[in-house]
Amino acid sequence: MSRVLVGAGGHVGEEVQVEQGPLGPAQFWRAQTRYVVGELLDSWVETAPWWQPGAAGRGGASADLVATRQVWRVEAVRAGRSRMSFAGVFDLSWEPTANQWLLVRVHD
Repeated sequence: MSRVLVGAGGHVGEEVQVEQGPLGPAQFWRAQTRYVVGELLDSWVETAPWWQPGAAGRGGASADLVATRQVWRVEAVRAGRSRMSFAGVFDLSWEPTANQWLLVRVHD
């Protein structure tokens, strides 16, 4: 089961701070909690959903309709916890148009 995070204003995602490694995110901070990435499970490129608020209805072609974002699915654990018993799976997204990282999904 996955939970899609929705922030203020209906935007999908929760802003996080990310430290990158050579292959993708190495660790991230959610609120005051640091998560260490143990394994990169997958990565892909997504385009913004056309139904997302603000993506359509501005008249003419919109850059938001073709904007892409890179998503990494990672297995991570809170710093100081055992990976064997406390690991979770998270989807982290780099949003180049907003110059920010978002936590977009948490998988149970």
